[in-house]
Amino acid sequence: MRYSRVYIESVGYELAPIVVTSSELENRLKPVYEALHIPPGQLESLTGIRERRWWKPNTPISQGAIAASLKALQGRSITPQDLGAVIYAGVCREHFEPATACQVAAALGVQGSAAVYDISNACLGILNGVLDIANRIELGQIRAGLVMACESSREINEITIRRLLEHPGMELFASSLATFTGGSGAAAVLLTDGSFTPSRRPKLLGGVNIAEPQHHTLCRWGIKPDLVENHVPYMQTDAVAVMKHGVKLGKRTWDALLAELELTTDRVDKVICHQVGDAHQKLILQTIGIAPEKDFTTFEFLGNMGTVSLPVTAALAKERDVLLPGDVVGFLGIGSGLNCLMLGIQW
Repeated sequence: MRYSRVYIESVGYELAPIVVTSSELENRLKPVYEALHIPPGQLESLTGIRERRWWKPNTPISQGAIAASLKALQGRSITPQDLGAVIYAGVCREHFEPATACQVAAALGVQGSAAVYDISNACLGILNGVLDIANRIELGQIRAGLVMACESSREINEITIRRLLEHPGMELFASSLATFTGGSGAAAVLLTDGSFTPSRRPKLLGGVNIAEPQHHTLCRWGIKPDLVENHVPYMQTDAVAVMKHGVKLGKRTWDALLAELELTTDRVDKVICHQVGDAHQKLILQTIGIAPEKDFTTFEFLGNMGTVSLPVTAALAKERDVLLPGDVVGFLGIGSGLNCLMLGIQW
């Protein structure tokens, strides 16, 4: 897919206020580490993540999404009435129904003919929302749209820590490792047709997606029956298999993106990847032939914030003058399912 009239007007984000270090998590898991003879420092050593952030207890999911959305609109000549679509795309939601997008839209003052709905696709949700809005803009149906998400890892981490303390075991620890990489935050991406102001902004060139749903069991986060607690949240990940198959899928998608946009790897100036951890980052860059200096990472201090990791990382890269006007930038998203979606942007 290619676009000729879609622009990324802004990216707003909100970081959760509580910093939680890997050492703090390991201190809480000390009895488990001792029982399994695991030396301290393994969490940071295996993932490259030294800290992540959590929301305060009982923080509504919509609160972070609204804050990020207001920041995306701040200082722009675009009003809530100009938004033709408002999409909430997080894994975490306020309720099963109505759509969390409705709470965000109400807080922003959006109403009338705007399309207001949720979509979900693991860590790719915001990128899928970007494409939904881009398609509407390219077709001339709307002039502007906003996609946002808010993710919270606090609750699933607390549950996983408790479960490990009650039933310490190497199999459970291994399948829970990815859970402890999780961070919390919110992001919102504002897209337009470029008609609101004459100022320069990043242009969405196009994107591709490839699915391998046969791997849908490798990473799961949901609710399952429990004899004691009725229904409880759980998360389990085969991290080795996810990386193995995810990187292969990433290579296929990268090659397809270059072909779709008529680019070569050398012509891509920067990349922003979904933030998983150190091993994944190094392997995917090596596999697609991108030099490490072209990448920008935040997982070291923000962890894996799910759908919001990539847009927050891009916003921070822009703030730190890593993404410069004229750069051809690749957004590389790989998510549970397995699904892979990559975008090309002219910054």
